[in-house]
Amino acid sequence: MNKLEQKRKMMIQSGIENGLQNPKTLRLSRQLDKLMNQYDQNENIDEKTNFLN
Repeated sequence: MNKLEQKRKMMIQSGIENGLQNPKTLRLSRQLDKLMNQYDQNENIDEKTNFLN
């Protein structure tokens, strides 16, 4: 969760400094999306495991 928050802050800062369509901002956005998807997958696995136990 901490990685998500750090990446989000970096993306916002890049958007402010460089613009929303800047390659750095877009790269950070893709990285944040990837982290959020990984987090979501892990949460779903945890929920299924808890349900089955």
